[in-house]
Parts: sequence; structure tokens; C-alpha cells
Amino acid sequence: MSQEKEPILKIKNVTKQFDLQDGKKLTAVDNLSFELYSGECLSIVGESGCGKSTLANMITNLETLTSGNIIYNNEDISNLSGEKLRQNRRKLQMIFQDPSESFNSRMRVLEIVSEPLLNFKLMNRAEATLETKKLLQMVGLNEEFISRYPHELSGGQKQRVAIARALSLSPEIIICDEATSALDVSVQEQVLKLLMDLQKEKGLSYIFICHDLAVVRSISDRILVMYLGGIVEVIYSEKLTTAAVHPYTKALLASVFSVEKRKNTEIKTIEGDLPSPSDIQPGCSFNSRCTKYRDICFKEKPELKEIEKGHLVACHLSDNYLL
Repeated sequence: MSQEKEPILKIKNVTKQFDLQDGKKLTAVDNLSFELYSGECLSIVGESGCGKSTLANMITNLETLTSGNIIYNNEDISNLSGEKLRQNRRKLQMIFQDPSESFNSRMRVLEIVSEPLLNFKLMNRAEATLETKKLLQMVGLNEEFISRYPHELSGGQKQRVAIARALSLSPEIIICDEATSALDVSVQEQVLKLLMDLQKEKGLSYIFICHDLAVVRSISDRILVMYLGGIVEVIYSEKLTTAAVHPYTKALLASVFSVEKRKNTEIKTIEGDLPSPSDIQPGCSFNSRCTKYRDICFKEKPELKEIEKGHLVACHLSDNYLL
């Protein structure tokens, strides 16, 4: 993705902290900054608990920021409320991991998909019904599905309905929060292809949150690696396996299981547990699990620096490429 383009979305020094009962603060997202470009698929990967979903919720105003700014089309949307917030959600939509939780079990597919069109008074009921049929066809479901209830749909069909609903308001950005993780592999492939086809057809920008590096490599322009609420590496997708620098990114790659791996190939796991976000220690956030640490790693937090065009790393060793 050419970075000469103007970003459609800018995340600037965003932090999210939650108050705990013992008076401590849990830092879910820690001073995080990045940009999303028009027509780009930016994937965010990292272990459970690293802050991916919290970040998504802040971008869509489902969570409030503790500090920082979110800029969409040169407008600060960090603290919108009322009608401005409602109108902003037309252009930023989210697809959740489990669509069942975002569906009303008593609503038919017709009502689920057409509800946004009616709420924003974009169409009358007859027009919204016709548009729903078109949207269902767009995601590979025939119009007979309009009379079905969520419990009558398979997991893949539910996710297609969720995509149709997200598309109904013609958004510019869609955030996919583990949108394919719960699907069977064959269904996952179908949904991913659908998302890619829709991106090309409509010029959509995606933030694709996932823990599966094999998946994100196949659909992403860039990959952002998160660890303990912060960014440790940003890299172009095609360079992930050959040019990744941060020890955590390399550890994630080494832990990927593939049926193509030979029997004698060792599948490595990352030693240790993710540190507590309520007790962040000085220095690098990955220092307790890194095999290449130095004294400085326990004293100073590394800055996210560009080591080559479009490739950013937060590691004290990255300057000398000793990784």
C-alpha cells in the first residue's frame, strides 16, 4: 500500500485504561499510533489479551478513550456523541466473531439486514426489502433467506448475513474482529474470498483483527503486531516470513502449525505467559519472554522506529539487525 496516499483513518497516541477494584489501572491499549489507507487491508495480530478488540471498540466508539485521538477523514471522532456519533457509524462498521450475539433471535434475516436502512431513513420498507435481497445475493445467499431466523442458519450463513448488514449503509471502513475465527476452514476460506472480492468491488478499507498469521498473510496489505497493548512491529504482508525483525513476531511465525510441515520440523511455542496489563514493568514489554534480551531491555521502553520504508519495529536490537 503506497503511503503517499492520504490516510483515511489516523490513530494517534491512543490509550485505554480500566479501573480495577484494588485501585490499580489495567492498561489495555498503551499509547498506540498507526494509519489506515483508503482501499487497504490492515491486519492486527497478537495473543488474546493484547488489546486488539479493545482497540476496535474504541475506533467504533463502543469504548471511550482514556487519552489520544482518532481521526477519520480529517475529523476527530474520539469523543462524538448523540446524532454525530450515530451518523459516524454509517461509515465505520464492525463484523464480530460471533454474529449470533449481535442478532436479535426474534428478528428474521430481512429485519436484521434492513434495520439500518430503516433506522437512518434511507429507504421505505418496500425499498429496503429489495435492497436486502440484493445484499444477500452479493454475499452469496439467495433471497429465500429473508424469511429465516438466526437459529435456522449455519455459522457461515450467519457471518454472510452479518457482512450484508455491515454493507447496507455503504461504509468506507469495516472492522472485522476475529470475523472468521469460529468458522470451519472450508467456510472460512469462502468468507475470506467474499471479503476480498467486496473490497475490490467497493474500494473498502479493512481492519482485520485475527490471531492466525496464515490467514492475515493471504488477505493483508500490511500487518500490525500487537503485544501487551502496544505495537511491536508493522510490516508489509509479503515480507512477513522473510523480513520480520521483532523477536515476538518471529516467535509467532515459529509457532504456526501447518500440515505442510515435515514430521521432523519442530513447532515452537512462546515460553511464558503474557504479563499482566495491570502491572506493566519498566523497559520492553516482551523482555520477560525474549531470548535475546539485554540490560537495556529492562530499563528503557523501545520506540517504534522505521528501519526501512513502511517497516517499523519497537526493539532495542533492531538498529544493528542482531535478531
